Amino acid sequence: MSAIGEVKIPGGKLVRVTVADAAGTRTCHIDGDFFAAGEQASAAAITQAEAVLAARLDALDAPGTAIEPWYRATVRALEPIVGSALIGANAESIALAALRAHAQRAPEAFAPELARFEAERSARIRRQWQAAQHDERTQPPLIDPRSVRERWRAFAPVLVEDGPRMPEEQMRVERAWSQEVARGERPAMLRVWDWAAPAVVCGAYQSIEDEVRLDQARVRGVHVVRRDSGGGAMYIEPARTITLSLYAPLGFVHGLSMAQSFQLCDMWLIEGLRACGVHARFAGLNDIAGPHGKIGGSAQQRVPGDPGCVLHHTTLAYSIDARAMAAVLNTSAEKMSDKAVKSAAKRVEPICAGTRLTRAQVVARLVRTAREFGAV
Repeated sequence: MSAIGEVKIPGGKLVRVTVADAAGTRTCHIDGDFFAAGEQASAAAITQAEAVLAARLDALDAPGTAIEPWYRATVRALEPIVGSALIGANAESIALAALRAHAQRAPEAFAPELARFEAERSARIRRQWQAAQHDERTQPPLIDPRSVRERWRAFAPVLVEDGPRMPEEQMRVERAWSQEVARGERPAMLRVWDWAAPAVVCGAYQSIEDEVRLDQARVRGVHVVRRDSGGGAMYIEPARTITLSLYAPLGFVHGLSMAQSFQLCDMWLIEGLRACGVHARFAGLNDIAGPHGKIGGSAQQRVPGDPGCVLHHTTLAYSIDARAMAAVLNTSAEKMSDKAVKSAAKRVEPICAGTRLTRAQVVARLVRTAREFGAV
């Protein structure tokens, strides 16, 4: 029997911990839509954190163990492991998710104590989050727009308008091209591409069974694939989606934080969408949004090598079939806990809501903007 606990960091990502007991051995599994600072190091960090959690939960079973001290000690144990390895998740969210999973299996007396602990913690976080949301000062760009254009002109990615491919092949192309750039066998590339079938693309650290209603996906002919980068699940309908991938040597993002690198890679899209009449803006770490909702999201992967590669892919919703998306994606209440709108479908504000241009015309304008930035 397994138990699942979820935590959504306000303004961050969802973390899920699954606790299971088999043959007298307790195991923990961590997944979610967070990102990795480096794939190999982060995978090792997750494995180590899972082992620490399993041992710490054994300690929680001891009579008289109080939640608050256990939580603080667990956060201290996890912080050196995951602090620099995961982006969008942290030691506190992992420890709390483990507590929520444990509560499903613990004696009844555990539940009221956890409820008190959560109420105090939630009130503190809510005050901090609301204070941040009501800060009306204009936030400056994380990277100077002039520096963005200088970097783009210096790397001058080759622009490729690719034809439709099946979802499984698209994932193979992403891996192959990024590895070739990482080995110095391919120049920097910017690919504008299409899908030959509907799909759900899950992030590297997500549990597919928890994110996707697989029975609905099969009935609707939706392919379910996994990409090598982190982030959340994306619902793809070929005629309604615009997808773009940048494959650049790691020098392109040298000296930048992860948040700055997302803006570097996507600023041309912001300008291109605005040229289409869409009031696009950056939102959170990796989203592009309009005035009333999310237009699309990006994900990144660092591929080791000489010169190495940053793979940055972005999926934009030109339009949306909200019912189909809601039928296929399994969006938990916890994932929506920091959103004003409690529906994944209603959170999306597709491009067509802000422009009369057709999808083909939008793609043409984005391609033009890419060339203005330095793509060749």
